[in-house]
Amino acid sequence: MEIEVLISFLLYMTLMVGIGFYFYFKTDDLSDYVLGGRGLGPGVTALSAGASDMSGWLLLGLPGMMYSDGLVGAWIAIGLFIGAYLNWHYVAKPLRVYTHYLNDAITIPDYFSNRFADKKNTLRVVTAIVILVFYTLYTSSGLVGGAKLFEATFNLDYSTALVVGSIIIVSYTFLGGYNAVSWTDFIQGILMMLALVITPLVVIFEIGGVSEALKIIEQTDVHKLDFISSSTIIGAISLMAWGLGYFGQPHILVRFMSIRDEDEMSRAKAIGMTWMGLSIIGSLAVGFFGFAYVVANGVDLQDSEKIFITLTQLLFNPWIAGFLLAAILAAIMSTIDSQLLVSSSVLTRDIYNAFLRKDASNKELVWVGRATVIGIAIIAWYLSTDRNSSVLQLVSYAWAGFGAAFGPLIILSLYNANITRSGAIAGMVAGSLTVIIYKQLEGGIFDLYELLPGFIIAWIAILVFSKFGEQASQEDKEIFKEVQQKLL
Repeated sequence: MEIEVLISFLLYMTLMVGIGFYFYFKTDDLSDYVLGGRGLGPGVTALSAGASDMSGWLLLGLPGMMYSDGLVGAWIAIGLFIGAYLNWHYVAKPLRVYTHYLNDAITIPDYFSNRFADKKNTLRVVTAIVILVFYTLYTSSGLVGGAKLFEATFNLDYSTALVVGSIIIVSYTFLGGYNAVSWTDFIQGILMMLALVITPLVVIFEIGGVSEALKIIEQTDVHKLDFISSSTIIGAISLMAWGLGYFGQPHILVRFMSIRDEDEMSRAKAIGMTWMGLSIIGSLAVGFFGFAYVVANGVDLQDSEKIFITLTQLLFNPWIAGFLLAAILAAIMSTIDSQLLVSSSVLTRDIYNAFLRKDASNKELVWVGRATVIGIAIIAWYLSTDRNSSVLQLVSYAWAGFGAAFGPLIILSLYNANITRSGAIAGMVAGSLTVIIYKQLEGGIFDLYELLPGFIIAWIAILVFSKFGEQASQEDKEIFKEVQQKLL
């Protein structure tokens, strides 16, 4: 490892921790810690949502898929782009208005509990359990990505790399809470986008142009140029189905809840979708054209998920390489910090404050939130100790779990006044169990990405069970109408 790379990394990490310290002194209550006091502008909202969404998957998992599978991997990008746009367009503003209107709900369990007048707090508990189970898997995927980065960059063994990466990420989340997470994600989002625009352009230039790259790929493995016939219908549908996951990701949904003014949401959408388009095209190009570069130069690449790391080390001088490699750390950190914070807020607000200490002070709740950040990180670290873990596989499982458990309920709760508490519980349970069970089955229709059947079954369960038991009260329907009128 060259000293310039180390210095670049240290400068970057110092900046991130410094932001955490800055917001440590500006965090006064739980709302500040878990939602930034609903004071974020459209730019920070958009880029922090995008950065926390994409994670290390954008610079490790997706390029690795394109490197291994070729153009067929682009189906996932199409599905994600459509899903993200629909989420911004149909969910973002209504959710911001509704959560503020319903007793200033600051977490997803808060919103569900208030939306369906759940005085028994059953919904709050079920939602919290789902979040904690799938976020533990999701966070471990980020820690695996961080360990791979430190392992490849600093020549550390996997276990040491895992510990180093975990300490850095947890530190500023622990200190600064939501504001620190959002502002670091904003910076990290810019860095990720620049890295994904610059790197494929340099790769193409080094190969000798797009036509030369395509020629190399065709001569090596012509199937990598096949966008349709090399994939089955089930494969293409599975990749496109990733887009459904957006509607249920708590770390993205809380970004919508935190914007300072719902009327700024359209600007945030424009910024967010532009960032996503540039970043995801760059990510696909890194893996696709990176394959041509590896073949042309006889590079021995053992792990396809390290293609971005390898290209960065081979093509750029150490100073630039250091900051480009820091973009991977940025991608990883921007998602883990959000996941840790959402999990922490659930344990603090929806378990500790709701059941154990209803009269806890704001200061006490903030410190409980910080303590739970460390606790969740330790569990995720333990799950990440297997060095053979795949970033993409871990992400896909957690993404499907959240998308199926919460996605249909988020949409229906915003657009259907007749959804009930029973329907909400049935939908979350059905969606979660379908993902878990479907994941264990293989062959034929069971090769379909588990998110799609989970989403459909959860949607049906919500509608069916809302027909039975206690119906939505007239008061709930009046509140629903008031919110809808406010959105006009």
